[in-house]
Amino acid sequence: MAGGQERILRGRIRSVQATKKITRAMELIAASRIVKAQQRVLAAVPYSEQITEVVRDLAAAGGSTDSPLLGTRDSIKKVCYVAITADRGLCGGYNSGVLRAAEAEIKVDLKADRDYVVVPVGRKADGYLRFRGYNLEKPFNGFSDQPNYSDAKEIGEHVVALYASGEVDKVVLVYTRFISSGSQEVVLR
Repeated sequence: MAGGQERILRGRIRSVQATKKITRAMELIAASRIVKAQQRVLAAVPYSEQITEVVRDLAAAGGSTDSPLLGTRDSIKKVCYVAITADRGLCGGYNSGVLRAAEAEIKVDLKADRDYVVVPVGRKADGYLRFRGYNLEKPFNGFSDQPNYSDAKEIGEHVVALYASGEVDKVVLVYTRFISSGSQEVVLR
């Protein structure tokens, strides 16, 4: 082998080895992040289940139904989809599953002559849906790494205002439910 080609080959080998080291470092960082995220999810499960049970009990108990949030609309003319994704990629089907499900539901609504609006939560939903020309409401970005109550409250208040004002007749949350690190499920609720 000529000296020039050998040098080029060694350079390529070094480049591949450097890429391998970088990839390994990214893998280790991702593994530590997923452990932290799993701990946060598991810590929130009892709270989420309890609050869902309380709301179900209140709705089942009847009582005064003066709240515009507890009633159902006679006809649904416009649907609001809250598409919840991450701010970054490299997370497998986490974002793409939500976006595919939202797109499929929007197509069903359009065939049924219902209008729609999407509230994108996360940069991935915002960028994807904006690029494809979907009808978007105010986007909510920048807090998927460390979500907190005030972020959720801001989104909730915006969506409740849309529903209470009569601007939309139905609200559908589209998100990914964590089952395990190897399994997630897209939920429309």
